[in-house]
Amino acid sequence: MAKYLLLKHYRGAPAPVNDVPMDQWTPEEISAHMQFMQDFAARLEASGEFVDGQALSPEGTFVRYDGEGRPPVTDGPFAETKDLIAGWMIVDVDTYERALELAGELSAAPGAGGKPIHEWLEVRPLLTAPPTITE
Repeated sequence: MAKYLLLKHYRGAPAPVNDVPMDQWTPEEISAHMQFMQDFAARLEASGEFVDGQALSPEGTFVRYDGEGRPPVTDGPFAETKDLIAGWMIVDVDTYERALELAGELSAAPGAGGKPIHEWLEVRPLLTAPPTITE
């Protein structure tokens, strides 16, 4: 078994087919989307493939160590994850192909008009061991 991150983006990936931003959806469309996500996670939990998943709020802040007691906080100028990452799910599956299959299913979550979003999801393996350095 290997763990994979299925990463949902606000921006940065190719535009989804149903490209209406969530802040323009009706409350019913948002509810249908969230129910799809919950049902998807429940199905994976039952099969033993679900590890964790969360939707992220758009609020966020950059913080960096800058000496004892002085963490600078900024709202830029870099691309911020609050603008890019909508949420994520971690799955524990037998193969990379299964991770791709699940990402494809997750991409069909309903959006505006109840139609599938067909959004692009990023699939990334979790690092299980430190990289080996050879000279």
